[in-house]
Amino acid sequence: MDRQEALRTFTTGENFHLQHYLGAHQDEVDGQSGYTFRVWAPNAQSVHLIGDFTDWYENQIPMARNEGGVWEVFTDLPKEGDIYKYNIKRSSGQEILKIDPLAVYFEKRPGTGAVIRTIPEKKWKDGLWLARRKRWGFFSRPVNIYEAHAGSWKKNEDGSPYSFAQLKDELIPYLVKMNYTHVEFMPLMAHPLGLSWGYQLMGYFALEHTYGTPEEFRDFVEECHVNNIGVIVDWVPGHFTINDDALAYYDGTPTFEYQDHDRAHNYGWGALNFDLGKNEVQSFLISSIKFWIDFYHLDGIRVDAVSNMLYLDYDSGPWQPNIDGGNRNYEGYYFLQRLNTVIKLAHPDVMMIAEESTSDTKITGMAEMGGLGFDYKWNMGWMNDILRFYEEDPIYRKYDFNLVTFSFMYAFSENFLLPFSHDEVVHGKKSLMHKMWGDRYNQFAGLRNLYTYQMCHPGKKLLFMGSEFGQFLEWKSEEQLEWGNLEDEMNAKMRRFTSQLNHFYKEHKELWEIDDSFDGLEIIDADNRDQSVLSMVRKNRKGDLLVCVFNMAPVERKDFTIGVPVSAVYEEIWNTELEEWGGVWKEHNQTVQSQEGLWKDYPQTLTFTLPALGASIWKIKRRVKSANVSKKSKKE
Repeated sequence: MDRQEALRTFTTGENFHLQHYLGAHQDEVDGQSGYTFRVWAPNAQSVHLIGDFTDWYENQIPMARNEGGVWEVFTDLPKEGDIYKYNIKRSSGQEILKIDPLAVYFEKRPGTGAVIRTIPEKKWKDGLWLARRKRWGFFSRPVNIYEAHAGSWKKNEDGSPYSFAQLKDELIPYLVKMNYTHVEFMPLMAHPLGLSWGYQLMGYFALEHTYGTPEEFRDFVEECHVNNIGVIVDWVPGHFTINDDALAYYDGTPTFEYQDHDRAHNYGWGALNFDLGKNEVQSFLISSIKFWIDFYHLDGIRVDAVSNMLYLDYDSGPWQPNIDGGNRNYEGYYFLQRLNTVIKLAHPDVMMIAEESTSDTKITGMAEMGGLGFDYKWNMGWMNDILRFYEEDPIYRKYDFNLVTFSFMYAFSENFLLPFSHDEVVHGKKSLMHKMWGDRYNQFAGLRNLYTYQMCHPGKKLLFMGSEFGQFLEWKSEEQLEWGNLEDEMNAKMRRFTSQLNHFYKEHKELWEIDDSFDGLEIIDADNRDQSVLSMVRKNRKGDLLVCVFNMAPVERKDFTIGVPVSAVYEEIWNTELEEWGGVWKEHNQTVQSQEGLWKDYPQTLTFTLPALGASIWKIKRRVKSANVSKKSKKE
């Protein structure tokens, strides 16, 4: 695309490769090699390029403004590795040093200067993975995500976070051992504060410096793909950091943010909201996400805080209704539709995931059908209900059994992902392990039961790091996980359990092939409040089935009976109370043949011992002709 066209499409909101136009680029002018710099600051009085190559303020290089509000200059002074900024004289006359919003790399914190860096072409070795991804997609595939914060999974002895080169050597073998299908990172884009989780961004094209170099992250993704693990990254298009040297009021006037002061300010988060209706901002944001997908071969993007972009009254500050008197942010709504349309055209096999907690707007499904075009929506309602239930004393659970069953009423109203995320294990909410009822033994039993329930419930899965081995302390972003917990036998068994559960999930199509309709789910009994027992069937396309039974009370139930749809010999293939995982059962239930007898609408019954606070999963070992069927055929 030539420069004029790049500028034109930038101003119409149709430039989705903005990094090729704005920012710093190697160039040749009149036979002279150097760099062209471009920055958008439409209302600035003047812009100067300053950096190592100008002795900073000594020899500033003036830039010229074009008709689209972009300032540019060519110079042969910079060299690879030099640091630079833009000195912007704002409309008020105040001068301020600003970052390059399109930089792909920044200097070490606390500095915020961009680094001139040419990233060499990469000969990727993940062709097989990408071909499979294209062929299979993800809807009818297992998706089980390990959510991680790159800065605190493990730390070096000096307290610095692991780089992606280190994570490649340690995290990837761990993911393989634990049988996860995907890893999801909290934001990896440049952010100003080391202690932050990364949700207040400044560099939308830059990898956070503390995690290593872009080359290292590319190698990490490639190695994941070679090991059949997908990579998802969180992205924050709704709001950005208020820091004065970043995007905030870039040229002294609302540039990236809304004109209206209250709409621009996100009071609850101490951030600024992007003006999602502005063409240039749309070009900037869609280019950012597309760059991350293209450049790093990402398999999915989780879009943070979608509610904040959809509703004018989401924040705690003052707000004005829209032109129709409602709270819908039309700009945000149409931006998200457009974003998903653009990404899906280019990458139909990349997952678009929304973190969104309301039910007023259809999030998944095509824009043409009124949806926003996302592939998945985090099921926050399910997550809140289920954690509340498992925290409760079992004596009272029968009164709140709807917390377990309510999600079946809306399970297929969206394509859901079931998250036990970082948000649930911080700020005094306690770790998942610590939330569980009872003494230490019962807490582990509850956790094994909960994770099995998550695997059997329709929807893709996500678990935050540390939860896989039942870390007792809640997550602290400035410290590494409590790896010392694994010296305890119960934690070590818990990790082994999670690894085998993840493997069990991958191996059984019944748990993931039909995740989006009742064709893959049959509820046997959701009304057994008194005993706090839930039973259901999960099915695959061939009609194979798994019978999943959850006992949510600390009482072993001998001769427990449920109805089953098929006359057969049933075999227990999963029992959360086995000794090897920290329970008390030495072996599985014996194989059982179903019996004639009407149970609710079922013609057959299955009777077995249901472990206390345990989950039990059964499959058909061999089908048996029903006695009713054989009598009938004789009669005929």
